[in-house]
Amino acid sequence: MDKRKIVVLTILLTFGLVVPLLIHASGMRGQPDMVFPLPLNAYQDSHLTSVGEILLQRIRQQPMNLVVSLLFLGAIIHTFCVGYFRRTAARLEEKYQQATQVNGVDKVVYNGQVTKKICCWAEFFHLLGEVEIVFGMWVIPVFWSITFFFGWHASLEYMTTVNFTEPIFVVVIMTLASSRPIEHFSENCMRVAAGIGKGSTAAWWFAVLTIGPALGSFITEPGAMTISAMLLAKTFYHKKPSLTFAYATIGLLFVNVSVGGTLSHFAAPPVLMVAGKWHWDTVFMLSHFGWKAVCGIIVSNMIYFTLFRSEFRRMDLSQPDPTVTTENSNSLNRSDPIPWIIILVHILLMTWTVFCAHYPVLFVPGFFLFLGFRQATAHYQNETNIKPPLLVGAFLAGLVVHGGLQAWWIAPILGGLGEVPLMLGATFLTAFNDNAAIAYLSTLVPTLTDSMKYAVVAGAVTGGGLTVIANAPNPAGISILRRFFEFGVSPARLALGALLPTIIMGLSFMLLP
Repeated sequence: MDKRKIVVLTILLTFGLVVPLLIHASGMRGQPDMVFPLPLNAYQDSHLTSVGEILLQRIRQQPMNLVVSLLFLGAIIHTFCVGYFRRTAARLEEKYQQATQVNGVDKVVYNGQVTKKICCWAEFFHLLGEVEIVFGMWVIPVFWSITFFFGWHASLEYMTTVNFTEPIFVVVIMTLASSRPIEHFSENCMRVAAGIGKGSTAAWWFAVLTIGPALGSFITEPGAMTISAMLLAKTFYHKKPSLTFAYATIGLLFVNVSVGGTLSHFAAPPVLMVAGKWHWDTVFMLSHFGWKAVCGIIVSNMIYFTLFRSEFRRMDLSQPDPTVTTENSNSLNRSDPIPWIIILVHILLMTWTVFCAHYPVLFVPGFFLFLGFRQATAHYQNETNIKPPLLVGAFLAGLVVHGGLQAWWIAPILGGLGEVPLMLGATFLTAFNDNAAIAYLSTLVPTLTDSMKYAVVAGAVTGGGLTVIANAPNPAGISILRRFFEFGVSPARLALGALLPTIIMGLSFMLLP
């Protein structure tokens, strides 16, 4: 085993196994009848004024807080290493195939068929390189650590209190939004806007990145992300933009979608978390957030359009890459008309799903109805690929499990900041935790003024494009566009691509009246 493998496995074992064992060895194991995680009001540390003192007191009172946060840190580090893991898998597989071909043993008979022999280490590193399963993978040591310290009942009790509605909804809305009738309808609507620019690559790019994110306020952000990413795949990424432009576009898409859901009070997850408790309605969101978000989106798009205008001219003259295929290539290249009644039924099913987004008992049966209708109208449908939505759902499910255990340190930090530091802090924390979780935790801080409430939500939506975990729809965009990036989307380059629009959005929310 080479040194790189040893380093990787050491890191994973340190966060996944050694940390819990060290805590146990230090005599800090909790009692089986103790509650975990403790409610924030159970810490009884309101007399403490320093954030550092509060955090230390909470670690002393329940050391498991530190364990689950270190495991969460391990998962975050893992997401930044997926590109390295995928490159390692490709390199190991190439070396293995070369070695087996030299020895003449590169084939094996399996189930009566002759197939290539595979390298187990390559498959292992390829598994580690799947960003969608990272947080689910790191839930395993979290679950067993809680079981080890507090007993089986404590682990089950926590897992049953986690709300998995959002991951389930994302699976359903992604599947619906990627169906051929919805894709066909969305493309025709977007073509009207792109027609102003004579249907050029730049016109499509600008239309998708301006109108698509705004749809997030009505069909929810996951739906808007799915439609926007598919249209960008067809009209932009297939024309082989430079790597810099490719990352700038995906970063811009993530930021725009994150703020594009602020035109209403029911579609964006971070807004939904606070709207009911703080009595924010659609009129409030439009007057305080929505129009500022639209201004920021247009300014960001114009700046990137200006910076890369020469590339648009080159891309209009180039041919799409024939070696790159899309998930829905069959539907993208078909021109046979779809009956309007089929499109209407799909729109009604999608509307029902959005309307019942917070009630799985209602939208899941609607999804089953969609699957049956899709089978009955298979001639007008594309092949339904449920794998990407399921992977995204698994990603979000793992994230909400981890996120629910981080309130012990996030809430005191948010409560101890002023308005501007609060917005900047929320933006930074969002990059390493789902922005909906940041918004929810802010509702647990009783000392927030109206201006501070505005600041924390503005920061949460502003930072939603910096990383794949910052906003719930981002994994959906990654699953659709990842094939255009060799070895997957680099987290560092994604953050760089999203940095400029993030700054513009932040200034828009802070400076506009």
